[in-house]
Amino acid sequence: MRGLVLALQFLTRLPLPAVQADAGDFARSMRWFPVAGLAVGAAVAAAWRLGMYTGDTWLAALFGLAGWAAITGALHLDGLGDVADGAGAAHKDRARMSAVMADPHVGSFAVVAVVLQLLAKLVLLHALAAGHMAGQVGGAVWALVLVPPLARIAPLVWTLTLPPLHEGLGSRFRSAVGWGHVIGWSVAALAAGLLVAPALLAVFLAVPAWGWWLKRRIGGISGDGHGAGIEVVETALLLALVVLR
Repeated sequence: MRGLVLALQFLTRLPLPAVQADAGDFARSMRWFPVAGLAVGAAVAAAWRLGMYTGDTWLAALFGLAGWAAITGALHLDGLGDVADGAGAAHKDRARMSAVMADPHVGSFAVVAVVLQLLAKLVLLHALAAGHMAGQVGGAVWALVLVPPLARIAPLVWTLTLPPLHEGLGSRFRSAVGWGHVIGWSVAALAAGLLVAPALLAVFLAVPAWGWWLKRRIGGISGDGHGAGIEVVETALLLALVVLR
C-alpha cells in the first residue's frame, strides 16, 4: 500500500498522510500509476457529469477540465511545455535541447503547446457531452473514468523501451518495473476497452507513437517526456471516444 499512497501523492493533489519512503519505494510506486489514474478519472468524470446537469455542454466541458486541473495540479502540463521547448530548440540546435528543457523559464513553444492542449481537452470534452446529451451518458462517464488510468500505463512502457535522456526522475523508475507489470496492465486495458468502450483501445497505438516521436525528436525519455506523454495519450483517447463512438 505504500507504493499506492506514494503514487497518489505524486500524481494527484489529494490530501494524504505522510509515509516513510526511500528512493526504492518511490521508484516502485510507478507500478501503481494506473490506480492513481483512477482517482484522476473519477474526479474528471464526476465534474463533467455535474456539468451535464446544467444542460449546457460547454459548461460540462469546463467543469471536466477544471476537475482535471484540480486533481492533478496541472502536473503534466509542465512536462508538455518543457518537451515543446526542447523540441523547438532541437530543430535549430540539438546541443541546446537539454539546457532549454532544464530552464525554468517558459518559452513560446511551451505556451503554444499548453494552450493547444487545454483547448483540445475542452473541445473534446464538449464534443463528448454533446454526443451523449440525449443518449447514454452513463457509458460516457465510465469511459471518461478510464482515460487517465490507461494513459498512466504508458510510462511503464516508455521506461522499458526508451533510453534515459539523463539521470533524473525518469531514470529512477527503470529498476523497479518489468515487462510483467506492463503485460498485466495491458491485459487490464484490453479488458476495459472491450467491456466499456472499444475506442479506448487506441491506447495501444498512442503509447508507441509517442515513444517513437520522443526517440526520434528528443532522443530518449525523461520525467518531462513521461508527463508530456500522459497529456498526449489522454487527448488521443478523448479524440478516439468522440470520433469512434
